[in-house]
Parts: sequence; C-alpha cells; structure tokens
Amino acid sequence: MRELLGGLLGGYVLGSLPTGLIVVRLLAGTDIRKAGSGNIGTVNVYRVAGLGPSVLVLAVDVLKGAVPVLLARAWGYAEAVQVAAGLATIVGHNWSLFLRFGGGKGIATSFGALLAISPVVGIVAAIVWGVVVGITRYASLGSLLAVATVPLAMGWRREPTPHLVFGLVTLIFAVYRHRANIARLFAGTELKITDRPRGQ
Repeated sequence: MRELLGGLLGGYVLGSLPTGLIVVRLLAGTDIRKAGSGNIGTVNVYRVAGLGPSVLVLAVDVLKGAVPVLLARAWGYAEAVQVAAGLATIVGHNWSLFLRFGGGKGIATSFGALLAISPVVGIVAAIVWGVVVGITRYASLGSLLAVATVPLAMGWRREPTPHLVFGLVTLIFAVYRHRANIARLFAGTELKITDRPRGQ
C-alpha cells in the first residue's frame, strides 16, 4: 500500500509541473494560457512560440510520463504500481496542482508512460498519430485515434491486465479532455496543426 501511495503521489506531483507554461513564459515572455488555443501543450506552444520551445516541451512532457513508471520498475514495484504511477502523472498533467486543477490534454505525457509500459504499442501509437496528422493536419484527431489504438493493440498482444487498464483509462482521459476538439471536428472549425487563431 505504501508503494502504491508513493507512486500515486510522486507521479501526480511530477505530472503537475506545467512545462508549456514555464517554457513559453521563460523563452517568449507570454502566458500560453492567453495565447493561441489557450492550451499548455506542445501544439499550442508551436503555434505561439515556435519549433524550438515546442520540441523542448514535448521532450519534457514525454519524460514526465516515463520517469515515474521507470523508477517504480527500478525499485522493484509491482506492475500495477508502475501503471498507477504512470496514470497519476497523466492526471497531474491534466489537472495540475499548480494550475488550480486545470492543465493540458495529456497526450505527450500519456505517450511517455506508454513507452515505458509497452514500447511496441507506444511505437504503433506514434505511427498512427504521424500518419493521421500527416494526412489531415489535425493534431487532435491524430491524438484521439492514436490513443484509441492502445487498448486494441494491447489486447491483440495479450498484454497483462494492468496494461489494458492503462490503455482504457488513458483513452477515457483523452476523449474527456478533447471533448471540445471533438465538437469542433464535427463542426468543421477545429484548428489544424499549422493554423494560427485569428489575432495571432
């Protein structure tokens, strides 16, 4: 129980660090929440601050997801605790302690945790994201379809139950956090990855 609580608390606090907000404020002097789409994630950082800051945010957010899982594994914790630590990090990113329980949409952090939990499925999800975004230019659509492949691929590979729980919970999180994007996709008003909102 102590291991589980430690994994949950450590993962949540680490995930709560608002990478996009910190990087854009330091490098561009802008509050990312008041620019572009208002999201603190990689795509909006790219729109507001450019390629370099967005790559940095992506790398840190991916590491945020992977580190708690890898530490739990290195310390010999059960697989369920590793998965719980990864999920707690995603929760922290999405509902940050430092942003009054606001936050990002959790895709990069989910990807980092996924790579640590199941590297093969992580690579499959990355390929799906790249193909969908390459064809449609919609980062949100790519993210949703990529996350949707995770529990399917894990089931096909007959991965352990904790992995399947991770895939299903991550999908629920992604759909919930992207609900406004889903509405805009259906309405035809969703921003493409290279678009800038009016006034930007």
